[in-house]
Amino acid sequence: MQMYRIHRFSKLTGLSTHVIRAWEKRYGLVKPTRGSNRYRLYNDEDVRLFRYLKSQTDQGIGIGQLAEIGRETLLEQAQQDWVKTAVEPPPSEGLVSDLTQALQGGDRAGFERKLNGALAVIPFEEALHRFLLPLQEQVGQLWHDGQVSVAQEHYVSNQVKQKIFSAINQLRLIGEGPHVVVACPPQEWHEVSALTAAYLCAVRGCRVHYLGANLPIPELARFCEQIRPSYVLLSMTIDRSDAETRTIVHDIAIQVGSVVPVGVGGRFAQAHASLFMENNLTVFPDLKSLDAFVFSLVHSSG
Repeated sequence: MQMYRIHRFSKLTGLSTHVIRAWEKRYGLVKPTRGSNRYRLYNDEDVRLFRYLKSQTDQGIGIGQLAEIGRETLLEQAQQDWVKTAVEPPPSEGLVSDLTQALQGGDRAGFERKLNGALAVIPFEEALHRFLLPLQEQVGQLWHDGQVSVAQEHYVSNQVKQKIFSAINQLRLIGEGPHVVVACPPQEWHEVSALTAAYLCAVRGCRVHYLGANLPIPELARFCEQIRPSYVLLSMTIDRSDAETRTIVHDIAIQVGSVVPVGVGGRFAQAHASLFMENNLTVFPDLKSLDAFVFSLVHSSG
């Protein structure tokens, strides 16, 4: 997880450093680590918790009353509150523009400096919505319009994938929780959406098995028979002929859906939602609907 010194933590939560220190000392709801220079260091989970505490105290609930609930339960309530009420953060259009200009100008060092600098100052989940996914979409459109090369598009895609992989690897290892398999079916090579789903599941408390791109359906079915996951999530974006569409939906439903519940997302899934649903496969139209489902999956298994 990203770590923040107290002044950055203060800006991210909207609480003064005095209040943060007081709540930390009196109620023990956070236990910041110490850097080599002895500065307090807070993580993304602490940010989520203290934002929730601020929202509740702003409504007149006493911090002492909240503290009695305990950190883990408060974090669950914070997540539930997010799923019910949150609107995805708006894209950071200026940053996305700066990054695409650096890319088009061949300024790789400038691109990576801006990208890494932005990632260092906000929680990763916000970064994902604010500029990583919008950047991927913008560069994909520029490639479609002939304004960036295939190599440049691949470079950005791999940068985004590396950031998501890194964020997943920094999460706490989940000892319990539902097992979720995330993959891209045959001919699906674009992994950013699947990785985003994997990150979302992992950060919400699932044990994620990420199987990557272009996975044959029989291999996916065999893997599911071995580990018996709670759910399978598939990212499907490429266009297919009518015959190919019916074949792959049928194969997923018969070979995988007969073993474990399956959900699909992506442009292709949305375009053929009625066919998927006719075959008892769930279609997630956006990340927020997936988030709500994952939250219910985690808490129904607890």
